[in-house]
Amino acid sequence: MDLKTASALRRLRLVSTPEAVSFLLLLVCSVLKRTTDFNAVPVMGAIHGLLFVIYVIFWADAWNRAKWPLGTAALYFVLSVLPTGGFFADRRLRREAESAVIASRARKEGIVNA
Repeated sequence: MDLKTASALRRLRLVSTPEAVSFLLLLVCSVLKRTTDFNAVPVMGAIHGLLFVIYVIFWADAWNRAKWPLGTAALYFVLSVLPTGGFFADRRLRREAESAVIASRARKEGIVNA
């Protein structure tokens, strides 16, 4: 994995958790709006919308650089629209990056010919 691909995956990972947290907070604000006089939906909606747009941009960049199959790319996109999906995306991306680093080190040391 080259540096640009690793950077793209890292950016996607870094935005996936805040995007998931903002989604959950937006859901909480929506419930509070209906049950109390507290209305933070416009603010949380804007924050979540911005984070979601950033996630989609970083997702497209990671898909392009990592050359994911359509199924993998679709999975990461579906995880972005589920309330806790960003946490799962972060975990999968972390594992993918770690295995890429291990494979890269093995190739450098001549253990694996790939």
